[in-house]
Amino acid sequence: MHGIYQQWTDARKDGDKKFVVLIDPDKLRLRGLERVISLAMESEVDYFFIGGSLVVNDMLDGVLKSIREQCKIPMVLFPGNSFQLSYRADALLFLSLISGRNAELLIGKHVITAPFLKVSPLEIISTGYMLVDGGIQTTVQYMSNTTPIPHNKEDIALCTAMAGEMLGLKMLYLDAGSGAERPVSGAMIEAVSSATNIPLIVGGGIKTPEKVEENLKWGADIIVVGNAIEHHPELIKEMSCVFREFKPRFRTDAV
Repeated sequence: MHGIYQQWTDARKDGDKKFVVLIDPDKLRLRGLERVISLAMESEVDYFFIGGSLVVNDMLDGVLKSIREQCKIPMVLFPGNSFQLSYRADALLFLSLISGRNAELLIGKHVITAPFLKVSPLEIISTGYMLVDGGIQTTVQYMSNTTPIPHNKEDIALCTAMAGEMLGLKMLYLDAGSGAERPVSGAMIEAVSSATNIPLIVGGGIKTPEKVEENLKWGADIIVVGNAIEHHPELIKEMSCVFREFKPRFRTDAV
């Protein structure tokens, strides 16, 4: 089986979009988790992202163990801090908050976790994380002590994304944050996608199948939905239909 990153780069070249369900161990209790897993299997969800801005309880390993016992959907850690690590996952997004100017989240925390990750079985995927103003102060904004990219400043997002790619990051992640009132704009998604050649993840404030389809059309390669599914798990089915029916536009980098 190819590594997860290789799967994502191949999918981008082919215009094959991926659906990710984000599970925050702090928010989803075990009964709700079983429902989400069941729907994800039935709907052929591509991946789970596991993590959150806090994760204040000890449920991370339990959540990973429960998922693995019930299905084979790959699990990718989406850590909010250096304590959110587990060997039970398949891969980890090694996040560098390139939209902010907090040195601890650009490289500082990474130095602390690097020895652990070096000897772990996890696939490490370096990811340029770009926080975008979602209309409210989100937990990640407060915890990271950084200012998000303004919602209408596509030029800032574009230049930040290009710099991240030039620095050698493997992925880009545009995120309006959990519970965002306003998702990342289509114009910003298109600007970043068209100017870079690495897979683009988009998340935050995506609450409807229609918004999923819009984001795919603007150039998102991977869509992450979490908060909306916590409240309405049945959205997994509705959103998965969008991915099956989506017809990609021709990509010049697919040649």
